[in-house]
Amino acid sequence: MEKGLGATTKIIGLVLAVVGIGFAVWGYQLSGSVGSQLTQAITGSDTDRVMTYYIFGAVSFVVGMYLLRKN
Repeated sequence: MEKGLGATTKIIGLVLAVVGIGFAVWGYQLSGSVGSQLTQAITGSDTDRVMTYYIFGAVSFVVGMYLLRKN
């Protein structure tokens, strides 16, 4: 029974890692939009939406990698 649980954990970890990469790429693409570039030019920082995608992507990727490496 534990063998199946380990496989499920690894699948969830893989999915989280892929989703994390996807959100990071999506945030990067969003940062290139006209509205986001205008906000960057005025305030000097990314928009909250872009930062949310970056943070969610990073956290998801790290948790996914942890689950993949966990025995």
